[in-house]
Amino acid sequence: MRVALDAAPLSLSSGGLRRYVWELSRALAGTFPADDYLLVSDHPFTAPAAPNLKAGVGPQSALGRRWFLWGLNRELARHGVELFHGANFEVPWLPLRPSVLTVHDLSPWMNPEWHEAAGRVRRRTPALLRLGLATMVITPSEAVRRQAVDFFHLSTNRVVAVPEAAAPHFQPVETPSHPPYFLYVGALEPRKNLLMLIEAWRAARRLAEVDLVLAGRRRADFPALPAEPGLRLPGEVSDDALPALYSGAVAFLYPSFYEGFALPVLEAMQCGAAVIASRDPAILEVTGGAAVHLDARAAREWAEALVAAATRPQWLAGLRTQALTRARDFSWTRTARQTREVYLEALARTP
Repeated sequence: MRVALDAAPLSLSSGGLRRYVWELSRALAGTFPADDYLLVSDHPFTAPAAPNLKAGVGPQSALGRRWFLWGLNRELARHGVELFHGANFEVPWLPLRPSVLTVHDLSPWMNPEWHEAAGRVRRRTPALLRLGLATMVITPSEAVRRQAVDFFHLSTNRVVAVPEAAAPHFQPVETPSHPPYFLYVGALEPRKNLLMLIEAWRAARRLAEVDLVLAGRRRADFPALPAEPGLRLPGEVSDDALPALYSGAVAFLYPSFYEGFALPVLEAMQCGAAVIASRDPAILEVTGGAAVHLDARAAREWAEALVAAATRPQWLAGLRTQALTRARDFSWTRTARQTREVYLEALARTP
């Protein structure tokens, strides 16, 4: 089989979309060495290395610049690609071969304030699905699968939930002594509910002096946070440094209003971190009961949970053990196998 994946997310410096394309393409190439995989985009990007995984940047011609209308199909034909995987909410407008489209979540359609720059996604993805241009659809959780079927009016047998995974290097790490800290990892953006978290942490810090680390890129639509004692904003943290950051935290906090999968939660669990998160359905699906879940809008509940995490080490140790056990249920090899089954189904449905 010869498959191309949309490599546009690999031009980003961080984020869940980038992680998805990087880990999935690497796992597919390693798990199915007889297949050929192509990462392709009309913009430069970095890519993982594997003998059967190639990278191609499309030509910057007039036709090439109409990438999803003309340029992409020309590039796919040049490489003899049998199937295209749109990992970034998009597939070609001309269905010259079967395609698979990943709908990571429905946040662009749920609240415009969560994605000020997502107008193109809001317009194009429903049209692609309505016109049947994506042969099959992948979602990262059953929660999003149900949402996608209802919202886009899709046939249930056309949408498959394929869970993601944490990369293998996310493992518990021995960390030196340091001031204790709670940790959030991810973009600083409105959907993540971080202003509530800061409010809860301030209340908890009156009883338990634990810092709060918010690690990630601040998006333009998120307010700049003034300096205050105990609040640490390291910005983006490299993949190599994240396991130690997760492992050393008193607890990992994820108060998000809405998620498609919540990959940082699973990364933290695989590093043995105790997780306190919102009751979002996708997050509940990922943690499988191995975390504490709270109402995303209940700052007082969050403050009480933070105090408990800082003062009840035995309770915290139990959460860490549960997290490690649950994390073993996920792997990118499993994700690659299930994704390839969707590819085969898309090929079988195409005359």
